[in-house]
Amino acid sequence: QVSLVESGGGLVQAGGSLTLSCAASGRTFSAYNMAWFRQSPGKDREFVALIRGSDDSTIYKDSVKGRFTISRDIPNNTVYLQMNSLKPEDTAVYYCAASSNLGLSTTWYKYWGQGTQVTVSS
Repeated sequence: QVSLVESGGGLVQAGGSLTLSCAASGRTFSAYNMAWFRQSPGKDREFVALIRGSDDSTIYKDSVKGRFTISRDIPNNTVYLQMNSLKPEDTAVYYCAASSNLGLSTTWYKYWGQGTQVTVSS
């Protein structure tokens, strides 16, 4: 069992930055692939970024490449999403997720946090 708690969301102007954190507890954190997803009102939850448990390699949604960075701190069981050059279209609830499988679809992820709201004003 893995428990995930996100924090760091808020209101920011376009062009600004935010860093989201996801604190994990439970089973071996380093063994899991960790991902960030987001969901806007009326839309499906979509993949944003992933960091592989095996080698720390990363995958990003095309629209956030070069602006967002996913990283993790294994000793502190925390995953981060550094978001720069934020745009109004980045506004969403952001969720942290963990999986022992590697995939970009929500169906691969068994463990989810409660979400944190990010609002980018124009």
